[in-house]
Amino acid sequence: MKLLKYIVALYLVCQAAACKDYLDVTPDNVATLDYAFRNRNETENYLFTCYSTLQNMADVVANPAFTTSGEIYFPNTLTEATLGGRGNEVGFHLIRGTQTTDQPALNYWDGENLGQPLFKAIRRCNILLENIDKPADLTPAEKNRWIAETKFLKAYYHFYLLRMYGPIPLIKENLPINATTEEVRVHRSSMDESFDYIVSLLDEAIPALPAKIQNPTQELGRITKTIALAVKAEVLVTRASPLFNGNPDYSGITGKDGKILFPANYDETKWNDALAACDSAIRACDALGLHLYKFIAPGNLPSLPTALKQVMDLRTTITEKWELNSEIIWALNPTFGYQHMSMPRLTSEMVQNMGGAPGNFAVPLSMAELFYTDHGLPMNEDKTYDFRNRYELTEVPESEKYLLHAGYQTVKMHLGREPRFYADLSFDGSNFFGNGVTNPEAMLYVQARGSNSIAGPKDNIRVNVTGYWPSKLVNYLSVFGTEVTGENFRLPIIRLAGLYLLYAEALNEVGGPTAEVMKYVDLVRERAGIPGLANAYNQYASNPGKINSKEGMREVIHRERRLELCFEGGIGWDLRRWKSMQQVLSNPIQGWSIQETDPSGYYRARTLAIPVFGLKDYLWPIKNDALIINPNLVQNPYW
Repeated sequence: MKLLKYIVALYLVCQAAACKDYLDVTPDNVATLDYAFRNRNETENYLFTCYSTLQNMADVVANPAFTTSGEIYFPNTLTEATLGGRGNEVGFHLIRGTQTTDQPALNYWDGENLGQPLFKAIRRCNILLENIDKPADLTPAEKNRWIAETKFLKAYYHFYLLRMYGPIPLIKENLPINATTEEVRVHRSSMDESFDYIVSLLDEAIPALPAKIQNPTQELGRITKTIALAVKAEVLVTRASPLFNGNPDYSGITGKDGKILFPANYDETKWNDALAACDSAIRACDALGLHLYKFIAPGNLPSLPTALKQVMDLRTTITEKWELNSEIIWALNPTFGYQHMSMPRLTSEMVQNMGGAPGNFAVPLSMAELFYTDHGLPMNEDKTYDFRNRYELTEVPESEKYLLHAGYQTVKMHLGREPRFYADLSFDGSNFFGNGVTNPEAMLYVQARGSNSIAGPKDNIRVNVTGYWPSKLVNYLSVFGTEVTGENFRLPIIRLAGLYLLYAEALNEVGGPTAEVMKYVDLVRERAGIPGLANAYNQYASNPGKINSKEGMREVIHRERRLELCFEGGIGWDLRRWKSMQQVLSNPIQGWSIQETDPSGYYRARTLAIPVFGLKDYLWPIKNDALIINPNLVQNPYW
């Protein structure tokens, strides 16, 4: 009878959250809730069930920030599915205007169309919190930690929904069996109520979480105090940012109960809260000895030239094992599964073995142009850089032989760029340290002309349609050839460089471009191998005063985040909270003319798609069926 009451109660909650598969509410692999919490071991299993949805979110093809940011373009003309099925492509195609209210892609509200069932995950968290007192053999320390972990997960699931949908119903507890119809038909809470609740959960969780994982072999991936503090910083920076802080586009939007859902006026004090949270997170990282990572070459590698060592410092920041990486604050346990999609064409064996490296993740030309010059400035703001003639052909000089293949014909814009350009991208004529060849004097290099292949044109499932690969996402120890030997890694969710830039952003919004702002930006730039802001702008910039205003520094910090964190699955959230996505996607998606074999024909920009992104696309639509099930819900603006 007790189980029946829980099933009915959870059914009502599921209705309120507008879930379709409402019968799928019984806890996994248990006969009764009493059995699920009868002892410590069973309760721990249930805790890991609360974690399971989080781990499932590691698949980047279902990550809205990875697929819709314009950083990576996936073609819709392939004759075969190369992501494991056509359904796995839907997120990438949203920039073509394919989103609908009938069947939303990446639907995290209902857990459909690649989306995870986040309301179901929240209900699981509530069940654990309601039953945590039952196991008699659970120690007080374990109990407090598990409660804290569960509250963090509950906060994070709410935050994920909030970033996608704006105001959401807050599932603070599961509804009782005697809930009225009106109680079941919940309303959307306001943005401020939603943020307040998420922050309160994090504040309740933080004191009882461990500062670090003491036994990585058994517990890596479980939540720590440092992770929770860093997430709190992101939550409060998101709250203070233009999308949700007095956004005039959402002025006057109300729920069915008449409640104003979005804050009407900009509140600059929200940046003070964000700044304090960033400061706390950084101090926690400092206490653990976290620092920006630099490549420690194993003994079997030769001494690397300075230019190549700089590239490897940056590449391995992402691909080094979490437990060995001094910079990663948080990652998920599943490893990144798309190295083969990010790998450039290097050998004929690689081309012949389609399963080894299709290489279909294509970086638009606009992203390649976003990277700085070697002076640490945008190409069009560096007075020493020939921006107007960047597409002219030239020959790679011997002085750049560790970055590009000496004597190879390429365009001027591939020369004299910052180390992140060469660390993050592969393209025609670029060297690749790895894939089984680690001799700096004889590296493999990309020969991309003619359908991106060193062996001439091939069928269109083996092409990269722009001519740029996000090889930042490839471990240098992975080998793609006749056989594939992949060296796995976990893609970071939060790393120290990102937290430094978040702190600099909050500092600038509160007090303008102070020395402290430049300190934290320059920490990231130093590791990236480019001059600090003052040196770069005073010596080489056509507009040296840019960094002296809050607006100018804001633009610099935003670009720095886009470069430092590109392809890692988070910039899409930044572009939304800044209200910059519409501007970024206002330009055509372009690439080189990849079918051409002659460089003069290859290096001609061609348009692949015209992105479709309007005001409505900043927030995800709620599925029409959900609005019918719960008439107290309102659709998101402009849908």
